[in-house]
Amino acid sequence: MKIAAAQLTCTPADIPANVRRMADLAAEARAQGAELIVLPELALTGYELDAIRDHPALWTRHDDVRLDALRACGLVTVVNAAAPSGGPRPAIETFVYGPEGALLTTYRKQHLFEHEQQVFAAGGTDGRFTYGGLRFSLATCYDNHFPALISRAAADRCDAHLASSLYGTGGGVRERATVYPGIARSAGLHVVLANHVGPAGEWTGCGGSAVWAPGGTLLAEADDCTEGVVVAEVGPVGQPAGMDAARAHSANSL
Repeated sequence: MKIAAAQLTCTPADIPANVRRMADLAAEARAQGAELIVLPELALTGYELDAIRDHPALWTRHDDVRLDALRACGLVTVVNAAAPSGGPRPAIETFVYGPEGALLTTYRKQHLFEHEQQVFAAGGTDGRFTYGGLRFSLATCYDNHFPALISRAAADRCDAHLASSLYGTGGGVRERATVYPGIARSAGLHVVLANHVGPAGEWTGCGGSAVWAPGGTLLAEADDCTEGVVVAEVGPVGQPAGMDAARAHSANSL
C-alpha cells in the first residue's frame, strides 16, 4: 500500500480554508497512487491553542459537515482536530475515515505536552485500525516520546505507526530526526510522520514529513519549507518496503 505523509501551513482558526487545502493535498497523494494520507496535529484549526480554548465553535466532531470534502477525497484520511470530549475541555482527537467517507476509528492524544495540559483533556486508550490487510497504530506528537505506547503497538502486531505531529525549528528538528527513526528501529514498525511547515501558532513547523521502514531506513522525506506530500510503499512487517523516484517524492506547492 502506498501511504502519503502531508505537510502544510495552516490558516489560523479557519477550518473551511484548511479543509480545502488538505483536500488538495489528498488529491495530490491520490494522483501519486496513495491509498492513505496522514495529516499534521490540529490541522483543522492550526496549532492555535488560545483560539481553541476560547472558541468552542472550533471544536469539531467527526460528523461535522465542514469535513465533507475530506471524507469525499477517496483515500483513507487521518486528520487531527480539537474535538468535544464530553467535559469542559476538548480533546486532541484523530479521525480516520475510509475511502468512502465512513468513520473507521478515532483516537485521543494521551500524553499532552506542557502548555496543552491547560487547554485539553487527555485520552486514555490506544488507537488501532485495520485496512488493506495492514494493521495501524495511531499517536499524536508527544505520545511518541513514551516507549510504553510504542511497545503496545508492536505487541499488538501493528504494521505501521501513524503520527500526526508538530515539531518546530530549533530543538524540534533534532527530536523529529531521532524519535521517529528510533521507533522504526526499536519497534520494527513502519513509521509515518506528518508535520507542520511554516507558522503554527507560536511555533514554526520544521516540515520533514517522512516515512521510515522497520529498522529505520528512510523511504521518503519532505523538505523543511514546502507544502506538499511524500509517498512511500508500506507492506506487512517482515516484508520489504520499496521506494523509487516515482514512489516517493516531494510535491510542489499546489
